[in-house]
Amino acid sequence: MNKLNRADLFTLEKYAELRSKFREHVMAHKRNRRLPIGPHAALYFEDRLTMQYQVQEMLRAERIFEAAAIDEELAAYNPLIPDGHNWKATFMIEYADEAERRRALTRMKGIETAVWLKVGGFDPIAPVADEDLEREDGEKTSAVHFLRFELSPPMIAALKRGAALHAGIDHPVYRHTVTPVAQGIRDSLVADLDG
Repeated sequence: MNKLNRADLFTLEKYAELRSKFREHVMAHKRNRRLPIGPHAALYFEDRLTMQYQVQEMLRAERIFEAAAIDEELAAYNPLIPDGHNWKATFMIEYADEAERRRALTRMKGIETAVWLKVGGFDPIAPVADEDLEREDGEKTSAVHFLRFELSPPMIAALKRGAALHAGIDHPVYRHTVTPVAQGIRDSLVADLDG
C-alpha cells in the first residue's frame, strides 16, 4: 500500500471546504475497520485513508502548513499504513468507567501479546506489539497499543480465495474469540493485501 506524501494532502483551505464530506466518507470506511473482541477490547485497523484523515486533522488542529512540519507528520503516521503483507492496528482496551478501566489494566498486563488473528486452517498470527515505545510499566498495561500482524504469502493467497478470518485474545483474565470475523471487516482487510 502506498505511503502518503504531501501531494496526497489537501491544503488547509481545501480541507476546510471538504472536511464534512471527507469525514463522513472516512467514518463509513472505518465501520469495517473496527473489530471488537469481547466487550472491552477492539482492534482498529489502519490503512492509507484512515492515516490521511489523521494527518489532515492534525494539520488542521495545529494549523500546520509549512513543508517541513507536514513532512514530520507524514513521517509519524506513514509507518501505520500496512505494507501489503501485514495489517497494522491500534488495539484499545475500552471501559466507560475510569476506575474500572484502571483496575482492569493492572490485571491485563501482557494482553497486547495475547491477541491473535487466524487465517483458515493456518496457525494463529501473534502480533508484533508496540514497536514505537514501551506501553507497559511494572504496575499496569496501557489502554492503547499498536500491533502489526505479518501474513505469509500462503495466508494471503488463502484469504484472496475466500478463507475465513478469525480473531481472539487468550489472556488469563480476558479470553474471547471472534469466529469468523464479519464479512465486511474481512473484505476490508483483505483489500489491504497485495497479490
